[in-house]
Amino acid sequence: TVYKGKLLDGHLVAVKLLNTTKGNGQEFINEVASISRTSHVNIVSLLGFCSEGRKRALIYEFMPNGSLELFIHKKDIMNDRPHLSSEELFKIAIGIARGLEYLHRDENFLPKIADFGLSKLCTTKDSIVSMLEARGTIGYIAPEVFCRNVGGVSHKSDVYSYGMMILEMVGGRKNIDVGVSRTSEVYFPHWIYGYVVQDNIEPQLLGLRTRDETKVARKMILVGLWC
Repeated sequence: TVYKGKLLDGHLVAVKLLNTTKGNGQEFINEVASISRTSHVNIVSLLGFCSEGRKRALIYEFMPNGSLELFIHKKDIMNDRPHLSSEELFKIAIGIARGLEYLHRDENFLPKIADFGLSKLCTTKDSIVSMLEARGTIGYIAPEVFCRNVGGVSHKSDVYSYGMMILEMVGGRKNIDVGVSRTSEVYFPHWIYGYVVQDNIEPQLLGLRTRDETKVARKMILVGLWC
């Protein structure tokens, strides 16, 4: 659970309360250690932490614009939120590529990666890692994360997740949407792949206004499918 808070000096922060129902605090130690080793413009800053008995919390910088999801799902976008053009989405995608998993934005729409959870940080030489439990959000995590028969978990699993996020940004919808009018459109990656093969991605297909926007969107689609 994440709460919005304010420090004595007036600075807003995001306070993440950790689940302490299992383990001996190792989850908290792992998360603090992982995040404290990172320093990057596209990674949300860990400002501090609290530990009192079984209560534990992480204090992050506050992202006033909320998450990326609030801006890319067209049917859920509220009138008071700005529409993001294909070029803006492309720039955000570049920022996403510089980090991992969950995104938030600051007031200048600079992508910020947040909520590491128990993300396991590995060196690039560790091509295959062992994970006792599958972690991540269904629809974004690679098959090998939850199905051991597919292969070992590696840095390539993050590439898969990145690709799924890019496709969702371009499509302006969840990659799996059972509420669409045609069954062929339920799984967006498969549906859009058919148009890529036919080289038939037109502006109206994605609700875009110009050929230039469509060109950028097509580039993002290709990257997403490659991932």
